[in-house]
Order: sequence, then structure tokens, then C-alpha cells
Amino acid sequence: MTTTTAPPAARTVGAAAWVPVGGALFVSAWGGNQFTPLLVMYKQHGLSGVVVDTLLFVYVFGIVPALLIGGPASDRWGRRPLMLPAPILAGLGSVALAMGADSVLLLSIGRLLSGVALGLAMAVGGSWVAELSRAAGTPIGVGARRATMCLTAGFGVGAAVAGVAAQWGPWPTVLPYMVTVALAAVSSATLWRVPETRFRDAERTTSLLADLTIPSALTARFLLVVAPVAPWVFGACAIAYAILPDLLSDHTSMPIALAAACCVIGLAAGFGIQSVGRRIDRPNSVRGMVVALVVLAAGLGMAIAAEATRSIPVALFAAAVLGCGYGMALIGGLLEVQRIAGPDDLGGLTAVFYALTYIGFGSPALLAWLAQRYPSLDYRQFFLFGLVMIVVGLVAVLVGGRVHRRAATNP
Repeated sequence: MTTTTAPPAARTVGAAAWVPVGGALFVSAWGGNQFTPLLVMYKQHGLSGVVVDTLLFVYVFGIVPALLIGGPASDRWGRRPLMLPAPILAGLGSVALAMGADSVLLLSIGRLLSGVALGLAMAVGGSWVAELSRAAGTPIGVGARRATMCLTAGFGVGAAVAGVAAQWGPWPTVLPYMVTVALAAVSSATLWRVPETRFRDAERTTSLLADLTIPSALTARFLLVVAPVAPWVFGACAIAYAILPDLLSDHTSMPIALAAACCVIGLAAGFGIQSVGRRIDRPNSVRGMVVALVVLAAGLGMAIAAEATRSIPVALFAAAVLGCGYGMALIGGLLEVQRIAGPDDLGGLTAVFYALTYIGFGSPALLAWLAQRYPSLDYRQFFLFGLVMIVVGLVAVLVGGRVHRRAATNP
């Protein structure tokens, strides 16, 4: 038994109905990114670089299943039952992280729980915000912008608070996570009264397994325009606030604060550009995605300069440019998803998109392993390879735009 959108009479909601869901997105993103500026701290406590960068990536193993199952399941059973656990899991993950300073196992469990919370929030909460916004009469695209800005704000503020608490506060391995526990409790209490936007359809009897197939993910526009750009969403973030701070950690007396600053600057830039990204994007073109790739290429160029000069100001500027690329790729991808998705797979296609974005978070662990395995390689070469891949992605996007225009002209 699947779900359907509510009939028009049932979809009249208040203009602020989306706010508690946006708050849950904010808290889940906070919990997902609070660990990032603390990477340097855990390395100082004796964990190897490969282990710490792997812990950064571990939460992807929570995110991806939650995305790929949670999105279609919420299309089937409704948004609320799948979204309610998100802030609770974010709180539990933070408890495990607070208890696990000396335990890789507890840190891994905490990262997995944080990942599940974020995956549910991104796939289910993003769709719920979009539907609540549309039901309140806002223009198409406003919901996507609200969801991405809540996520980006959570990523940025969570990293900033965690970095400050760990660098200058007491109990650096505990205090940052306790803030998240308190926020998660508040968020959980506010979600219960949010109107549902998906309802069971008694006339449909397809199985959940059938619902997990997302036909729109195999369309030419998704494969050529969205898929090549998606991994760069969090690939850019990983470079900006995981790789660059680590490269410069020996050039500052406050490495945790530097990592937090890279997070905040990059995500603030991403947050800011999302407010204009919807204007840059055009429904019948690929301009938004092309702009995203061009900005990402500029950010990688600045990362190469930062690696060569070991200059903190250059690294901070690189983080800002990479953050703009992240923001454009995220809002552009979500707007494309809203155009491509069929009537019953918005949550599912959103999940597929986000799953692809998180491939990029594997880059710090992969590059740390390659640098350890092949000492002759350096990060400048890795960044140059990234530039080549951006060019390949740009070609794919332009081809996808041409295919779409041809199909629109000759239906």
C-alpha cells in the first residue's frame, strides 16, 4: 500500500508549517558535521590520519541506506513516521561520540547513528519541506532553497560551535556533543504537530521493493546533468574543511580553530550563494550546473595554491570559493530533482541525489591512504586530477543540456 499527496482541501497549511521540519534538518546537519573540525583533535590524541579520515566517511554508511530506503518509504507511508526518528538518532549518535574519545568502536557507532539521522533528514525532511511550502502557496523552488539553507546552516553552525568548544572550552571531547543532544531533544518535541503531506492510497498494492526502484534516476537528464555534479557537493566540502586544514595544521597554533574557520567560511559562502542560486538556474537550460562546475574548478585552483604556499589566508579563501561551488551544486541539483521526479518518487529521487553527493566525503580517507601508500604523490597532483574530472563532468552536463533541448523541441 503506497501513499499519495493529500487532496487539495487537506493540503492547506500555515506559512510557517515547514519551520519545525527545517529545524530537524538543521539539527541533523549539525550532528552530522560537528565531528569534522575535531579531526585534528583526534589525530593529536593518537589516532592515525587514515583512521580519523575513515571515521569521517563512516557516517556515509549510515546516510546512504537511510536515504535510499527512507526516501521511497516516506513516499509510501508518509513523511512524519520516517522523519520523527531523525533528531532522536542525532542525539543518540552524539552521546556515543561523547563517550568514545578513546574508543574507535564507539566513535564509529556515533558516526553511523549521525549518518542515519542525516540521511533520513535529507531524503524525507527535504521532501516534506518542499511539499509544506507548496501547500502554503509559495512558488516552486522555494521549498528546495529552504531545505538546502537549513542543511547548510546546520553544517556550518554545528562545526563552528564544536570547534570553539573543543579549542577553548572544558571537556573538549564531550562538551561539543552535549550541545547537540539538547538541540535534538527540542527538535523532537516540535515535529509531532507538523501536518502530513503524504497519505496512504488504498487502491495501490505495489510492494516496498517495487517502490525502491526509481525510474526517474535512469533518465538522460539525471544521468548526464545531475549525476556528474552530485559527488562534488560534499567533495568540495571535504577539500575545504577536512583536507586543507590538515595540510596546514603544522602552520598554526590553533589547528582546531582553523578547521572550524574553514568549515564556517566555506558553508557561509555556500549558504549565501544558495539565496541567488535559484535565480541563476533556468528550468530549460543547464546554466546552474555549469556555473557550479566552473566555481568548483576555481576552488580547486585555489586549493592547489594553498597547498603550494601553505598560506592560511589562501586556504581560507579557497574554502570560501569551494563553499560557493558546494552551494551552487546542491541547490542546482535539488532543483533538477524537483523537475525530473515523477508524481510518486520525489523522496526517492531526492535520496538518490543525496546518496551520490556523499560519495565525495570518501575523498579524505582515499587520499590519505594513497598518500601513505605512494609517498611520491602529493595533494597538488590529486587536486589536478580533480580538475580533469570537473572538465569531464562539464562535457557531460553540456551534452545532457543539448539532449534535453532536442527532446523538448521534438517530443
